[in-house]
Amino acid sequence: MADDIVLVAAVSLLSACQNGYYARLVGRSRMKHKIMPPAISGHPEFERTFRAQQNCVEFYPIFLVVLWTAGLFFNQEAAAVFGSLYIFARHFYFKGYVDSAKGRIPGFYLSLLSLFLLLVLAAIGISNSLLKNYFDLNIFKKIRHMF
Repeated sequence: MADDIVLVAAVSLLSACQNGYYARLVGRSRMKHKIMPPAISGHPEFERTFRAQQNCVEFYPIFLVVLWTAGLFFNQEAAAVFGSLYIFARHFYFKGYVDSAKGRIPGFYLSLLSLFLLLVLAAIGISNSLLKNYFDLNIFKKIRHMF
């Protein structure tokens, strides 16, 4: 079983490290601008860093759910590719946001696209599983026979 999900697990671990790194960057920004917890306002660079990290945290549960669902029910390789794209997009988003509020937009749209693609894979995989289990109809098998 573990071999069937090793790529999804690797992407999950990498994303957890990324989120930890972003939390560290918030701490560094706090020290740089002398903003003591629990304050979340102060220097604009700190506020953008904090907001970028919080946005990543807010989207993290969504990412994990669609990543694992796509990996388990559709295909782990495809899920790992789109999950890696999401990690790249979040990095692009975070760096852009720290520089300027408008700088976040390209990374944000790319991360939404990767989440949407993972959601589509997950929905297709779940639909196929439901059809197979309850109606004895395997869409993936029928498509393979066509080609």
